Amino acid sequence: MAGKQGSKLDRQKFFADPIMVTTIVLLIAFLTLFILYPLAILLVDSFVTENGFTLDVFRRIMAMSNFRRAITNTLRVGFLVGIASSLIGLLFAYVEVYVELKTKLLEGLFKVVSMLPVVSPPFVLSLSMIMLFGKSGIITRYLLHIYDNSVYGFWGIVIVQTLTFFPVCYMMMKGLLKNIDPSLEEAARDMGASRFKVFSSVTLPLILPGLGNAFLVTFIESIADFANPMIIGGSYDTLATTIYLQITGAYDKQGAAAMAVMLLCITLIMFIVQKYYLEAKSTATLSGKASRARMMITDRSVTVPLSILCTCMALFVCLMYICVPFGALFRTWGYDFHLTTKWFAQVFTRYKGFKAFRDSFLLSLIASPITALLSMIISYLVVKRTFKAKGFIEAVSMLAMAVPGTVLGIGYIRGFSGGVFHTGFLQGLYGSAAILIIVFIVRSLPTGTRSGISALRQIDKSIEESAYDMGADSFTVFMTVTLPLIKDSFLSGLVTAFVRSITAISAIILLVTPQFLLITVQINEFAEKGAYGIACAFATILILITYSSVLLMNLFIKHFGTSRATNDV
Repeated sequence: MAGKQGSKLDRQKFFADPIMVTTIVLLIAFLTLFILYPLAILLVDSFVTENGFTLDVFRRIMAMSNFRRAITNTLRVGFLVGIASSLIGLLFAYVEVYVELKTKLLEGLFKVVSMLPVVSPPFVLSLSMIMLFGKSGIITRYLLHIYDNSVYGFWGIVIVQTLTFFPVCYMMMKGLLKNIDPSLEEAARDMGASRFKVFSSVTLPLILPGLGNAFLVTFIESIADFANPMIIGGSYDTLATTIYLQITGAYDKQGAAAMAVMLLCITLIMFIVQKYYLEAKSTATLSGKASRARMMITDRSVTVPLSILCTCMALFVCLMYICVPFGALFRTWGYDFHLTTKWFAQVFTRYKGFKAFRDSFLLSLIASPITALLSMIISYLVVKRTFKAKGFIEAVSMLAMAVPGTVLGIGYIRGFSGGVFHTGFLQGLYGSAAILIIVFIVRSLPTGTRSGISALRQIDKSIEESAYDMGADSFTVFMTVTLPLIKDSFLSGLVTAFVRSITAISAIILLVTPQFLLITVQINEFAEKGAYGIACAFATILILITYSSVLLMNLFIKHFGTSRATNDV
């Protein structure tokens, strides 16, 4: 009875706050219009034709040999990349957490390797792979004297995606391994078990759900990846590239929509398994922070080979990234290695580099604070408020994580090119800067929301209730109490949104018009033409911009975030 009265009182309090109600209504409208509606339009386009409801579109695309081949190729790449990335990530995490290293080199390399994929465009490694192992590659042509090799195709995509995504698995596994109570493993050691036996019978079962989680996250990223298969795939088609070519080459919007639905179904299934099964199982399996310090492995028969292996792999990844600025400094890659700055000069004189960087920077700069604030508002509503639409807001905001960029781009084309439901309403969005900003927001929203939810769950509810008791409304409480307490998460969400926006390509390549020049689209265009000098020059400047932004924001968080005040206390 008391519980019902309490719920009734909460509802009355909730509806008595017009700012809160208005915020929720606007938020539901935004999520419905820019996430659910484009996906619903894809379903309508796939199943409804002039003859009514039909499966003819799906029958037509399934009859295409290139589409059937693309599905098989995508799944093959996804599974292999998922397995390889998870195992390599586990290896790096295990070495850092369990192995006593005599040098700080590995620790520094690990930090660099985990940071580089975040601040670089998604296809930088494809450029490096071509420049190192292509027909004019430094390693293949000049060191090994191999002239008839081809780095394009299945293995090229697998290697590039594995090197791109394994740092994500490494960061995930590192957290899991650190949270394992060392006493569980030490008990097995005290009973005479070897280190391999302890790992296989104690450590591995504890992290197995997390390992599966890392695999599924990488699998989703792999099959949704557009840029790498586009550059290094050659004739090896994947679903993302096939959808793009279907709409830009064959001008078959309905067929592209049906293909997008097929790709979306695969990613959604994997996302549901990862989100609602493996994540919950991982949380239940691990036991929080370690009760005491872990006894590190000091046996040289273990430390030396693992250190050498991880160092070589980390140095190879760094070499791949170093190739990009060198590719922009050589006159002709593979033929003339005299240093020159002509490619950087041409970026700004011949190829409208200033406009490309200005457009990309401004659009990302506009999208970032909106994304960060929206993420914190959604997090606040999910954690601190109780209302019927809360589950809807949380689910739809996270749904964007499972939607490949290519699918979202097709949905926006079909949904807004003729206005909402072809009524002309919001038709002006299509081809404008606003739709690019909205795509940036939608693509970055899940990351910021997850960070905000984690931060808000650490705040005692009584702090905000004190402000309410003193007569503050929900907006005042959020701006003066809640937001300052989660300032670090807000600022990190802001810089993450900026980096993700300025390096995005898969969704915006279908939506950008000649009115706007975006850096990633320019890099992709020149890479496809084989103009690697210009592509590397654009990529180098983009990496410098993103890396500088991350450093500045981290410096800002360090000096003005809540962590400093906490430490002083």
